[in-house]
Amino acid sequence: MKLNKEDIKKALSTISVAGEGQNMVESGAVQNIITFGDEVIVDLKLKTPALNIRKRAEVDVMKAIHEKVYEKAKVEVKVSVEASSQKKQTNEIKGKPIPGIKNIVAVASGKGGVGKSTITANLAVSLSKLGFKVGLLDADIYGPSGPIMFDVANEKPLSVNVNGKSKMKPIENYGVKMLSIGFFTKPDQAVIWRGPMAAKALNQMIFDADWGELDFLLVDLPPGTGDIHLSIMQSMPITGAVVVSTPQNVALADAKKGVAMFNQESINVPVLGIVENMAYFTPAELPDHKYYIFGEKGASYLAKDLDVPFLGEIPLVQSLRESGDIGRPAALQDDTLLSNAFLELTRNVVQQVVDRNENLPETEAIQITTMAGCSAVNK
Repeated sequence: MKLNKEDIKKALSTISVAGEGQNMVESGAVQNIITFGDEVIVDLKLKTPALNIRKRAEVDVMKAIHEKVYEKAKVEVKVSVEASSQKKQTNEIKGKPIPGIKNIVAVASGKGGVGKSTITANLAVSLSKLGFKVGLLDADIYGPSGPIMFDVANEKPLSVNVNGKSKMKPIENYGVKMLSIGFFTKPDQAVIWRGPMAAKALNQMIFDADWGELDFLLVDLPPGTGDIHLSIMQSMPITGAVVVSTPQNVALADAKKGVAMFNQESINVPVLGIVENMAYFTPAELPDHKYYIFGEKGASYLAKDLDVPFLGEIPLVQSLRESGDIGRPAALQDDTLLSNAFLELTRNVVQQVVDRNENLPETEAIQITTMAGCSAVNK
């Protein structure tokens, strides 16, 4: 008996895969029909990997051929079922764009005590001095230090009406707009919140605030890798991250984890680079001397090992601590060892943002125009 492929195909066009509207032939589920003697081999490719759907399709094919074309006793039917190779879906964390904010840069550290908030505050001031419109979100819920560093610890954000909606007006000083949980708690009050409460507070400061037009919004993240970090990255489309470390091995090990967090497939936030804080000690009476108290160029070597940019080194100078304590960031001064170091860091960060955004589609591209010896970032 000669087996006819057209008859078999006609029989298969009367059945469909469970959950699909078209029959097996129209949907492309039937990949191949092979006849050899009294044997029929049908190759199926299904969109679903579900075992019960695959088993049902196999039974339906055998039944259709035996009932409509050839009796079971005369023809043996074999069915090969394969699931379509689905493109792996990565649960990538995305955030909602904030109208008016062009770039969001997260400043992170693997561990506490490396000067992350000091770097963030001085980076914000340096950006402002270069002519950028800058905002700072102090996202360190459990240890906010932004209000002290900007000498606005006693200020309270006011409510303003924006297009019929009540919004928080950020506190502004030194050309930087700021919001911090520190504005809403007493100095001696501990913030004892679980993750969801902290995330809700952050979302209010992000989306219920009148940030206006900003070239950069810096986000001072808490140390480590945890709930707050994920909440921020789920809330906002982070342009890139800056990781702060000191030169010693203990800090570098944690900084490496910070870089790894941003590189996670589900997070995928570009690391703009690593900053080395407390790189060396220079006493005021010996301005040309460098003492590498915590080790030499550890963060620079780490950046090279991880293939991420090295953004610069900030020296350990007594005035850096003093300026933060009195609420006047060191970058406010002109032509000092510290202000020059922060200026170099700032320019490197801006350049990395530019380079990072050149890879985006044209509608999202960021264009640069010269401003105050650096570059202004505009969409």
